[in-house]
Amino acid sequence: MQNTKTQDTLVGLFVACGIAALFFMAMQISNLSAFSNNKTYTITANFENSGGLKVKSPVSVAGVRIGRVSNISINKDSYESVVEMLIEAQYNLPDDTSASIFTAGLLGEQYISLEPGGSEDFMQQGGMIDITQSAIVLEEVIGQFLFDKAAEE
Repeated sequence: MQNTKTQDTLVGLFVACGIAALFFMAMQISNLSAFSNNKTYTITANFENSGGLKVKSPVSVAGVRIGRVSNISINKDSYESVVEMLIEAQYNLPDDTSASIFTAGLLGEQYISLEPGGSEDFMQQGGMIDITQSAIVLEEVIGQFLFDKAAEE
């Protein structure tokens, strides 16, 4: 009887460790564990199509994460997607920076890549990025390819 209780306890500990490991992995994958207390400033950019971009998606320069998407809304006048980004204060971006939406990895997580310009003036709180490139929608690319092929025949 004592041997059964020991086995039950060990199995319970094993299951609890497995659940804790799954929870940890879920937090790492969903980026919810990446909260930061660093000082930040907000900038915005308008995109014709934000694709599958989500709040908390990374914002990077040269492959280095410098911030996160904080809000995505729609401009009711131009019907463009308005993306707000929180950028860590230690990163000064020129005011002629451009923004593009790219897809990372096999799972298709989208992120914003910023390309700094050559201006000597830097973006401030509430700054706006004027030069943007929207997300590439795979369905549109395939449709255009098929349309072009059909037009050739």
